[in-house]
Amino acid sequence: MADRVAVMGGGIFGLAVAYACARRGATVRLIERRHIGAGASGGLVGALAPHVPEGWNATKQFQLESLLMAKDWWSEVARIGAEDPGYARLGRVQPLADDAAVARARARAEGARQYWGDAARWEVREAAAVPGLPASSPTGLVIHDTLSARLHPRRACAALAVALRALGAEIIEGAEAAAPPAGAAYGAIVWATGWEGLEALPDGRGRSAGGGVKGQALVLGHDAGPVPQVYADGIFLVPHADGTLAVGSTSERDFDSPDGTDAQLDDVLARAIALCPALAGAPVRERWAGVRPRARSRVPLLGPLPGRPGEYVANGGFRIGFGMAPKVAEVMADLILEGRASGIPEEFRFAAPG
Repeated sequence: MADRVAVMGGGIFGLAVAYACARRGATVRLIERRHIGAGASGGLVGALAPHVPEGWNATKQFQLESLLMAKDWWSEVARIGAEDPGYARLGRVQPLADDAAVARARARAEGARQYWGDAARWEVREAAAVPGLPASSPTGLVIHDTLSARLHPRRACAALAVALRALGAEIIEGAEAAAPPAGAAYGAIVWATGWEGLEALPDGRGRSAGGGVKGQALVLGHDAGPVPQVYADGIFLVPHADGTLAVGSTSERDFDSPDGTDAQLDDVLARAIALCPALAGAPVRERWAGVRPRARSRVPLLGPLPGRPGEYVANGGFRIGFGMAPKVAEVMADLILEGRASGIPEEFRFAAPG
């Protein structure tokens, strides 16, 4: 247990864990060698969308609990720092391509009733009955879930940084960032260093604990208002409160340029317009690329680092990092400050070398 915490990494997991510890009264120092939200956490899309409600497991339950606590959690971040993270639980629409997709969707509605209970709905509805972006649906039917939410990634990171400073935490960025303080100075060190950190972390079997998957996304100047996001054909369309619409993303295991955009993003835009023809002609405000941390286990890595007393890992959010962040932050604070690990699923824990 510790009351002084150093967090290495200023992405969503590092910021969220630092915030949860500071809010509980710990002395916190966050160290980021570039700038806040420099990696994948500085992206554009911000879709907080649940796994499908079937084949239920600890990861899906953890994500559900995090999505349900998100509204109050982000509201408190905004209250403390007086910065809006862009959160809104507006739901999601998924067009259904054929009769088989409709049948699967209806079966999953039963799973939602079982696992989500009264907290949210997953329904098959007529596309015309759901307000928002006019998405093409070959069957005229869509899935409408009320659990999905949106968050503006950059604003969320900025809001956490402002809240941290308001709580008295120290943030060191860029050229001033140094190596983590010695254990005598800080009782705990949390490694939340993104995809590069996963690559450098051995898994005990002669391999790295994970790596990176590149994603490309863009922002359109299209004000859809406060309506559900749309997901189909691997593409998210997420309307944000600033009058823009985020579109993404690619998923690239092999890449030469971590932050370069190319023709693959042009294809994403073409697919988005095919999905929602109303987007044709909307100006492209920004093109972006970044690398998301993906653990070899395919779930976030949380917990103590074996053989390194007082050191912890919080990494591997991949596509669900922002949705997982509230609960990740709180269970890591439980562990670091109070010695309680019961909230961390067994499959999230970093395996001991051997």
